[in-house]
Amino acid sequence: MIYPQTILTIADNTGAKKLMCIQVLGNTKKYAMIGDIIMGTVKEATPNMLIKRSEKVRAIIIRTKKLIKRPDGMHIKFDDNAAVIVNPENNPRGTRIFGPIASEIRKKGFSKIVSLAPEIL
Repeated sequence: MIYPQTILTIADNTGAKKLMCIQVLGNTKKYAMIGDIIMGTVKEATPNMLIKRSEKVRAIIIRTKKLIKRPDGMHIKFDDNAAVIVNPENNPRGTRIFGPIASEIRKKGFSKIVSLAPEIL
């Protein structure tokens, strides 16, 4: 579960490294899970890249440490909380995605992110 003030790692090549969630978008819950959209601010960034430090961005959660229960009875959790930075049309701003992503991303309709991912769990 991703609450406001949670620090996430960025799993794409936009230049941002750490992101702090400042708002959960699109639902009335206080937290975000895999596949939800958040607003965040960049806390760490690589110099001379597309995204700068302290920039406000939209991101989609692709991994969480919290255990996820699937309808078929399988449980899955990841080692870190990670997100992918997207533009207002929900297309990724980077050209690569690092690490695995959950299959719930495909079910939510983010097919462009799924096509860039190296592994889907």
